[in-house]
Amino acid sequence: MLHESIARVGNLLNKTSLKIIVTGGLGYIGSHVTTLLLEKGYEVVCVDNLCNSRREVIDGIETITGKRPIFEKTDVSNDKQVEALFEKHPDIDGIIHFAALKSVSESVDEPIKYYKNNIGGLLTILEHITKKTVPLIFSSSCTVYGQASVLPINEKAPLQTPSSPYGFTKQIGEQIIQDACRTNDGFDSILLRYFNPIGAHPSAQIGEYPLGIPQNLVPFLTQTVIGKHSVLKVFGSDYDTPDGTCIRDYIHVMDLALAHIDALDYLLESKNKNSCEIFNVGTGRGVSVLELLKAFEKATGVKVPYELSPRRAGDTVVAYAEVSKITKELGWKAKYSLEQALESAWKWEQHIQEVL
Repeated sequence: MLHESIARVGNLLNKTSLKIIVTGGLGYIGSHVTTLLLEKGYEVVCVDNLCNSRREVIDGIETITGKRPIFEKTDVSNDKQVEALFEKHPDIDGIIHFAALKSVSESVDEPIKYYKNNIGGLLTILEHITKKTVPLIFSSSCTVYGQASVLPINEKAPLQTPSSPYGFTKQIGEQIIQDACRTNDGFDSILLRYFNPIGAHPSAQIGEYPLGIPQNLVPFLTQTVIGKHSVLKVFGSDYDTPDGTCIRDYIHVMDLALAHIDALDYLLESKNKNSCEIFNVGTGRGVSVLELLKAFEKATGVKVPYELSPRRAGDTVVAYAEVSKITKELGWKAKYSLEQALESAWKWEQHIQEVL
């Protein structure tokens, strides 16, 4: 195992020698991370079962980078398919694990589906990579904090009962990974607890494009403005916040993608102090839903038709990050503004309409 670690450090001098698996690699965040990895010289194996993504995303990645990732249509919760994946790619140097169902509201209605997919997929991946001591970057979420009692939220905040089964899958997933690191010498991981990703690649070649009705605010917003929906519903206007709507920490997907690259390099260069480390990824700024709508209108010059609606089950009231740890340890800091993120999301929505 030691000689494998030494080989990886040596290969850092030539990143074209490093092969990284990105599960959920054609999804929203995964596609942006895949793009950055290719631009930085990594070889990327993009793994996706296409349950909430499109094969055409590969074309967008290739347009941006001039490179085409290796694509493997694989369901990570299927042990035989995962076994075949690692037999085909035995020489991987790291894995970034996104593949999971991610709708808070859907998880409230279909909890078993979420536990089976999100936890089952993680366990199947871990059974293979812990044996190889391949470092893991795990896509976690601020939902593990539940409704935090102290704001902004830092990594030492006690984990509250999540408000949704989706949040539970991330909390349970973190515990499983920490146990795996504790019991498998040489296996290292980073848990990235990110807040609310929005926006799209500056080229407008890739972005958030969920199948069916979007469950996240910004894609529903842009679809409403472009005419796919008649009105945007703001769920909850009577919360104990300045304007009565929920407050979130909205981070540009490009900033979030770079955090994954920085975390991967941190592990590959053996800079980690512990076998499992945790970092928040956010801007440190809380923005209400109504503030976001106003920022969108300012950034794009387009009005948003919306109406105030009852609260939605599973929503946390206020969540925004304390991010000094990731800045200190990884040297990472969000660079894009809220307006830039929203403008890029709108350009992406317009691009979708042009190509359909």
